[in-house]
Amino acid sequence: MKRIARTLLGIVWLCLLIAGVALAEEDRGGKDHPLFNRMPGTWIYSYKAVDFDAHTFIDEKGKKVDVEGRYYYIHYYPEEGTPQLSELKILRNYENAVKKIGGIVLKSDFEDASYLKLVKDGKEIWVEVRAVNSQEPQLIIVEKEAMAQEIVANAEAFSNDLKETGHVAVYGIYFDTGQSVIKPESAAALSEIAKLLKKESVLKVNVVGHTDNVGAMDSNMKLSQTRANAVVQALVDKYGIAANRLKAYGVGPLAPVSSNDKEEGKAKNRRVELVKQ
Repeated sequence: MKRIARTLLGIVWLCLLIAGVALAEEDRGGKDHPLFNRMPGTWIYSYKAVDFDAHTFIDEKGKKVDVEGRYYYIHYYPEEGTPQLSELKILRNYENAVKKIGGIVLKSDFEDASYLKLVKDGKEIWVEVRAVNSQEPQLIIVEKEAMAQEIVANAEAFSNDLKETGHVAVYGIYFDTGQSVIKPESAAALSEIAKLLKKESVLKVNVVGHTDNVGAMDSNMKLSQTRANAVVQALVDKYGIAANRLKAYGVGPLAPVSSNDKEEGKAKNRRVELVKQ
């Protein structure tokens, strides 16, 4: 009898253990976005985070907006035994959460999705919230930013463009938004400019700073000038280029190479150009 009792007790214990595991589902990779905690009683069923991707959101005017930047996709699933969530409860929770930290609800549609926007630490954050199958929270979050250009043209390509057109756009020189301090990841592009100038020892160039059209004209003109100054100073101080071979100018948004209506156009317009003197 004691053996039977122990066996029955073991079976009961095993059943309780299995039930406990079912109720405590483990996340399938990833974690909550720093902006939001999860709905109680849910776990991450699917997760994706990439440095650069795009998603189409809806703005406050009901228009589609393509936003590029750091991309997150988080799909939550309710734990077994959790009271059923309603679609409205899911949407309203995230809407109220973003409003409490200074964000706005761009569009709220009970039968579709909620679109939210927040500016935090100088960065735009766009959010789409859906309730998949009416009870599974799904978030798509894009922290808006331009792609970091990883492939930089070399000195030979710069030289060819200068000979053919008299100017060349240099991508790969990076600054923080509204700042003119050159970021360390700009070294590759600066090195190729220096290589060009050292190889062609009589070449003199104007270093011209360009911006997109975001912000006031006066501030963009000043910013483009200070950025051009910073590039000239870096070439002189770090790469040993004679100062009399370089002149810095800033033209702000006055010479775009693409439309500023889309983010990819703005990214192309934010550049440094070398113009043959």
